[in-house]
Amino acid sequence: MFRRNLLIFAALLTAPLAHAAPGPQAQREIAQLIASLDGSQCRFQRNGSWYDGSDARAHLQRKYDYLLKKDMVDSAEQFIERAASQSSMSGKPYRIQCPGQPEQTAATWFGARLKALRQRTP
Repeated sequence: MFRRNLLIFAALLTAPLAHAAPGPQAQREIAQLIASLDGSQCRFQRNGSWYDGSDARAHLQRKYDYLLKKDMVDSAEQFIERAASQSSMSGKPYRIQCPGQPEQTAATWFGARLKALRQRTP
């Protein structure tokens, strides 16, 4: 009995951990969040330099793809927290400045966008 339990325990330890990939709603939300910069006239600050929406979209898409490969994101909130809020290299927060609006952290901007997306989607 002890040997059987030991084998089961060993099998559980060596089995790959199952990670949840983003569900269809989360995938849709994340895609919309990334695309929202590309379609705007907002500027995106990363490590002290400003980028247009197209460059920001490409950068965030690369970060998201990396997180997907590592099974590190399964919700829009995790995407915002782990990819869209700060530089993975320097730890500096990303910032967004849109015409006619005050500059703000990317975390705040994306959080507001996500809230708006969810209010429009039943």
